[in-house]
Amino acid sequence: MSEVKPDIILKYFKNLTEEQIAQFSQLYDLYSFWNAQINVISRKDIDELYERHILHSLAIAKFCSFKAGEKILDVGTGGGFPGIPLAIMFPETQFHLVDSIGKKIKVVTEVAAALGLKNVKASHLRAEQVIDKYNFVVSRAVTRLIDFYPWIKGKFAKENKNAIQNGILYLKGGDLTEEIKESKLKAELYPLSAYFDEEFFETKFVVYIPQ
Repeated sequence: MSEVKPDIILKYFKNLTEEQIAQFSQLYDLYSFWNAQINVISRKDIDELYERHILHSLAIAKFCSFKAGEKILDVGTGGGFPGIPLAIMFPETQFHLVDSIGKKIKVVTEVAAALGLKNVKASHLRAEQVIDKYNFVVSRAVTRLIDFYPWIKGKFAKENKNAIQNGILYLKGGDLTEEIKESKLKAELYPLSAYFDEEFFETKFVVYIPQ
């Protein structure tokens, strides 16, 4: 096992099962192995994996607890963010991770299999090709909202199972005023600094767009 431990995850999520802790603990070695072969995150970022990729993904879990039976679509998942950390956190929720780049989906498939995640489906697809309906669409700064929204419009289930309405949960940083205005979407911004102390999160948000 690696010397890099998921302590930062345990700092913010106190009620993890032993299985979840074991799964989070495996992520560094898994991503180090696959990243050396297929570059899914910046090579210099691999030592910051737990803070910049896994904890960042789990900001969505601080904002919203997914329910058993809900279906989540992760668009442009890359190597599995935010979908893989969220699938570990919510084992009763179904996650569909899609990306237009096949080698990235190979990494997702291999990581999910190594972790024994039964609630993850990975597809080499563009978001527009997905035909199912979902409670939430999650994504991590894939593109501007004005371009992103047409990809997933119409992919939402009518029935709400959660405390919040079905919609988009988008992780993005910086000044988003112009981007939201340009998109003409009704978006709510939730700063990640409300959840996490680290400097990395000071300018980052969960953007919630109810449907």
